[in-house]
Amino acid sequence: MPSSLDAASRRRQTRMRREYLYRKSLEGRDKVAYEKKRLVREALAGGKRLPTELRASYDTLKESVDAEDTRTSEVRTHMDDEYGDAGLIEPRVCVTTSRDPSSRLKQFAKEMKLLVPNSTRINRGNNRVDELMDSCRQSEYSDVVIVQETRGQPDGLVICHLPLGPTAFFSLSSSVMRHDLDPPAAPISEAYPH
Repeated sequence: MPSSLDAASRRRQTRMRREYLYRKSLEGRDKVAYEKKRLVREALAGGKRLPTELRASYDTLKESVDAEDTRTSEVRTHMDDEYGDAGLIEPRVCVTTSRDPSSRLKQFAKEMKLLVPNSTRINRGNNRVDELMDSCRQSEYSDVVIVQETRGQPDGLVICHLPLGPTAFFSLSSSVMRHDLDPPAAPISEAYPH
């Protein structure tokens, strides 16, 4: 059973990679088409003559210019597609630690879970990073936050956007947790921000 799930996950991941590369390859062609449409738009708006290189394809360009709306009138990149519904779908964030975390790092991960809305803290156990990412993709998380430590002090944060990245690494220094404050901090509200 797990092998069929792994195979399905691999097929899905390769399909998504192929789709990503295809969309990225279309950007060059889309830029050229956008530039041609922009020249036709300017010529029509200013009452000027069309450039000679566009006269043969004027009819098809005129149809596509007439069919455009505010969303399709500008050239879009593969990044626009990925973040296109950023306000429509709530992000799901997975917060986890490095392998064999200290009690202080576990406490820091709990605080990170409270800081990031709609996040879930999971125990990593002995999972490798690729296994962790596969399970997060299958669970449809949008981001993964991995908290790292050196000698019991939290000193690194890796934030990865799923399914294809980007990934950012942040180093932390002199981190002070809520429980270390002299007058104890008030409990954090877990109400979802609106």
